[in-house]
Amino acid sequence: MRTLTRPVARADRFGLRDLLAEATAGIGARPGRLVLTILGTVLGIASVVVTVGLAQTAAGQINKQFDAVAATQAVAKPATSRGWDGSERATGALPWDAADRASRIAGVDSAGTFTAVDIDDAEISAVPVHDPSAARSAAPDVIAASAGSLDAVQGHVVQGRWFDSGHDQRGDRVVVLGVDAARRLGVTRVDRQPSIFIGETAYQVVGIVDGLKRRSDVLGAVVLPNGTARADFDLAAPQELHLHLRVGAGPVVAEQLPVALAPNSPETIDVRAPAGTSEVRESVQADISTIFLALGGVALLIGGVGIANVTLLSVLERVGEIGLRRALGATRRDIAAQFMVESVIVGLLGGLVGAALGVAAVVGVSAAQSWTPILDLRMVGAAALTGGLIGLLAGLYPALKAASVEPVSALRGGV
Repeated sequence: MRTLTRPVARADRFGLRDLLAEATAGIGARPGRLVLTILGTVLGIASVVVTVGLAQTAAGQINKQFDAVAATQAVAKPATSRGWDGSERATGALPWDAADRASRIAGVDSAGTFTAVDIDDAEISAVPVHDPSAARSAAPDVIAASAGSLDAVQGHVVQGRWFDSGHDQRGDRVVVLGVDAARRLGVTRVDRQPSIFIGETAYQVVGIVDGLKRRSDVLGAVVLPNGTARADFDLAAPQELHLHLRVGAGPVVAEQLPVALAPNSPETIDVRAPAGTSEVRESVQADISTIFLALGGVALLIGGVGIANVTLLSVLERVGEIGLRRALGATRRDIAAQFMVESVIVGLLGGLVGAALGVAAVVGVSAAQSWTPILDLRMVGAAALTGGLIGLLAGLYPALKAASVEPVSALRGGV
C-alpha cells in the first residue's frame, strides 16, 4: 500500500534582503540615469513644497497687510433709503459726540468725524486782496472734523499741530491744511502764524497734514473744527464716523456701534466693519493654496511619467538579464517585486531631495523678501512620502512588463 505524502513547499530563496540588494544594485549600476530619473520627481516634489510653502507665506503676508489697514478700519454713516423720485435720503443722523460714544466700545483705538462743508461759493485764498484780473482757480474743499479724526484715519502732521477739543468747543477760527491744499494756497510754514481767508473771514493755519490714506480727499482740503463749522456755516450733523480698530474687533464694533450712536433706532446707522480675521485668513490661504497645488500637481504628474518611462526603458534594456534570472529559478513575482522596489526607491530619493530643496527655496525667498516663512512640516513629510507613492504607481506597468518576459524569448533577444 502506497503512502501518500504532501509535497513540501519550496522555500523561496529570494528573500527580502536579496530583493533589496538586487534593487539597489540595479539602481546604482547606472548613476547617470538615476540622476535623470529622479530629476522629474525632485522637480515635482520641490515645486509642490515651494508652491504650498510660498502660498502659506504669501497668505500670511496678505493677512498681515490686511490687518494693518483694512482689518483695523471701520466707517459709520446714516442709513439711506430711496425715495419715490429715485433719490437717496438719510433715515438717521450721527450725533455730534459720535466719536466719544464710539471710543467707549472695546476694540476702538480712535474715532473721528468728517463732514463736507458748504461755503456758498466763497473764495478761499491766502491773501485778503481780491484781484479781478486774476484767473479764478478752483477753491479747495472745506471739511469739518473732530479732534480725534487724524488718528482715526492714520494721518500725520508735517508741520504745526492738529486742532484739539478746546478749539472745537470754543469754535476757534483755526484750520489745518492738507499738503496739496497748502501747496495750492502757497502756505509752506506755520511757525509764522499764517492765515487763509474763506470769503472775508480769516482763519489761522495751525498745521499741515499728510498721509490720510483712508481719506485721501483731505489732502487737498481745508479742515475746520466741528465747532467752528457749526458756528460759521450752520453745519447740521456729521456725515461720516471713521474708526481705527484693534485687529479682530470688527464684528464687535459692527454689532455695538449702531446701538451706541442711536439707542432708540440703531437701524438708522449703517456700519461697515471688517469681518473676523480668521475667516479672511482662511479664505485667502485656501484660494492661493488651491491655485499653487494645481500647479504642483501638474509637476508631479510630469515626474511620475518620467519615472515610468525610464523604468520601462530599463526593463527593455535588461531583457537578457531578466531571462537569465528566470532560467536560474527566479519567479515572475521576484522579477516584478525587484522592479517595483527599484521604482519606489527612486521615487523616495526624488521625494526626499525635492522636499529638502523645496524647504530651502521657501526659506531663501522669505529671507530675501524679509518675510516670515510659514511651512507645515507635516506637509513636507507627506510630500517626501508622495515621491515613493509616485514611484510605486509609475513602476507598476514596467514591473508587470518585466514579469511577463519568458526566459526562452529573452535569451533569444526578444521580449
